[in-house]
Amino acid sequence: MQAAAQPAAKQLDAYNVTWTTQSPNASGSMPCGGGDIGLNVWVEQGDIFFYLAESGMFDENNQLLKAGRLRLHIDGNPFGAGDFKQQLRLGEGGITISGGNTKVSIWVDVFRPVIHAAVESKKPVNLTAAFESWRYEDHILSGTEFRANSYKVPQKTTIKTYRDSIAFQNDRLFFYHRNTSSVENIFDYTVKMEGMGAVKDQLYDPITNNTFGGVMKGEGMKPWGNDTGRYAGIPYKAWILKSEKASRSRQLEIVLHTAQAATQQSWMDGLAAVVSDAEAHRKTALASTREWWNQFWNRSYIFIEGPDSFITRNYQLFRYQLGCNAYGKWPTKFNGGLFTFDPVYVDGKQPYSPDFRLWGGGTMTAQNQRLVYFPMLKSGDADLMKPQFDFYLHSLKNAVLRSNVYWNHGGACFTEQIENFGLPNPVEYGLKRPAGSDPGVEYNPWLEYLWETVFEFCFMILETERYENADIKQYLPLIDSCLVFFDEHYRQLAAKRGTKEFDESGKYIFYPGSAAETFKMTYNSTTVICALQVVLSRLLELPGNYADSTQKSYWEKMRQRIPAVPLREMNGHTMLAPAVAWARVQNTEAPQLYPVYPWGLFGIGKPGLDTAINTYRFDTFAVKFRSYIGWKQYNIFAARLGLTEEAASLTREKFRDGPHRFPSFWGPGFDWTPDHNWGGTAMIGLQEMLMQTDEKKIYLLPAWPKQWNARFKLHAPYRTVVQGDIKNGKIENLEVFPAARKNDVIVLQ
Repeated sequence: MQAAAQPAAKQLDAYNVTWTTQSPNASGSMPCGGGDIGLNVWVEQGDIFFYLAESGMFDENNQLLKAGRLRLHIDGNPFGAGDFKQQLRLGEGGITISGGNTKVSIWVDVFRPVIHAAVESKKPVNLTAAFESWRYEDHILSGTEFRANSYKVPQKTTIKTYRDSIAFQNDRLFFYHRNTSSVENIFDYTVKMEGMGAVKDQLYDPITNNTFGGVMKGEGMKPWGNDTGRYAGIPYKAWILKSEKASRSRQLEIVLHTAQAATQQSWMDGLAAVVSDAEAHRKTALASTREWWNQFWNRSYIFIEGPDSFITRNYQLFRYQLGCNAYGKWPTKFNGGLFTFDPVYVDGKQPYSPDFRLWGGGTMTAQNQRLVYFPMLKSGDADLMKPQFDFYLHSLKNAVLRSNVYWNHGGACFTEQIENFGLPNPVEYGLKRPAGSDPGVEYNPWLEYLWETVFEFCFMILETERYENADIKQYLPLIDSCLVFFDEHYRQLAAKRGTKEFDESGKYIFYPGSAAETFKMTYNSTTVICALQVVLSRLLELPGNYADSTQKSYWEKMRQRIPAVPLREMNGHTMLAPAVAWARVQNTEAPQLYPVYPWGLFGIGKPGLDTAINTYRFDTFAVKFRSYIGWKQYNIFAARLGLTEEAASLTREKFRDGPHRFPSFWGPGFDWTPDHNWGGTAMIGLQEMLMQTDEKKIYLLPAWPKQWNARFKLHAPYRTVVQGDIKNGKIENLEVFPAARKNDVIVLQ
């Protein structure tokens, strides 16, 4: 049962971002989107610009490309007047731009890949729409530009970003990029480099024949030729549509389509079907989109009053960015999502096209991606998590084949930094591997033996069953196969080293392993132990229709063989250890606190809370690496441990405005701008300060500052919604749906 809808969407009006001056360049852009499309919108020197991005636009090199850039020019320069205003209207999901006697509304259909721009003026005006492309000719990649794709480094052969096909047809402009089949693409290259050629025809391949682009059309607008220019130092060519006569009202539409099509014609047929569907629903599209955003905002909210209300605003703004890829086939990328812009405005050392971002386009880094998706549980956005879950499901066969080819055993071997086809990034796998090295292990000091990060996504899948009663049957083979890998692989390794598969207590020997990217060559890593313990326990708690007795018996035997979470003594304090032993420290993460978050084995109301707090406060590595930047999770750790002052301080820093005009365009941090794992950690931490759950218990205000008066609505396990007001550290007007769950609420005032 869901709580009655609250007027949260209306209250959001206070957090609409409004600019009364134009922007100097694309770094002053504002996000707009819906479905799986993202736009960066800004007004510069009287013209409206926006970049076009859609989930899944991966080219031959696995770079995530933009479709292009649009420039709208209205004769008479109405935005040069003193009453200029550009506003992101969160409740409606769109942007309005006004000045003089003219108003432009820009929005994206949530249910169809259609971008709308509507011009309304009190007097007739002419509109010019220029589609600008920097991919009007082949471009040879060089230097650090490779870091935007999966090659990462320059190659011995010439690697290109291939030109798009762009042309007028009657009164419309068609544009698309079709991955060429005339040269080796990144999938072919990776399979060859990683010794998977014998099973290539069995592997999932989303790169070959991937085709993406669309069509631009405007009522009363005709082709008007071409133009050329440069933006942010990058040359472009423009294809122009212009109104035939002045009008008070003008509609412009851009329809995007991304598909893996066997032929160019089949892609064009697919685009035609999308256009036809859009035309059939044109009259109802705006109302349906606004209703979707209204329901989205009413699912959950946190509104803080007073001097720290900027936290509320930026929480909503980032959640909006996440909502713009609600229905994409591919997950929201941690390193910019759909909202990257010209890289020279992020880092002057990267003077490349708007397609550039550090850490690749089709490469998914698990420890970063999870932070984008975990906050969706408490915000009630479990439906938005499907693209991330399906990413692993699509890649399952490839991960299983890795285990079969390299070690001749079962189970799915997923690595930490993984391509969108389920194999390790070829550079991270190791281009210069020593003779005799294990072919299944990445020859990489950060990533070697780092295989357990997939379990955080398995955990999220299991959490959607607990939170929303979601049917997760289709994902059970994925979760089980990941477990089989750890069972069979580490038994095999132990048997090769000696005569026994287990230690003297009958427990697994997880060696060699890793604790995140930081503690390397570990013996019984804490992250491995916690992941297996929690995932197996949750599987065994599923309703009986999910698995038979044989399957459950296997899981139970695995659970009984898991060693205890390792502890250590340091300066008179008992603390959680990252592993029983390790060879070196490679990065700056704090996996010794992962038993607190995400695994929840230590925390408020649980045994060993003092041990976990000691780890946060006294572990020399945890103290040394403490920060709020990027993917750092100390705000979450502090909240989970009930350390209110520390949690509040770190949360304030997490949520402070980013360096660009739009407040939640954080970064680059350790990655890129906008930094989506910066925003994800900020959201998670704030949620955990307000509400934590343990089995059926719901703890409210576990780390909430008394001075933060607020209104909230969050989701809890067992289809529970909790909402109320916080006044001077106390809960008022508490409502719990279903009402019977109110008995499980514990207010920690």
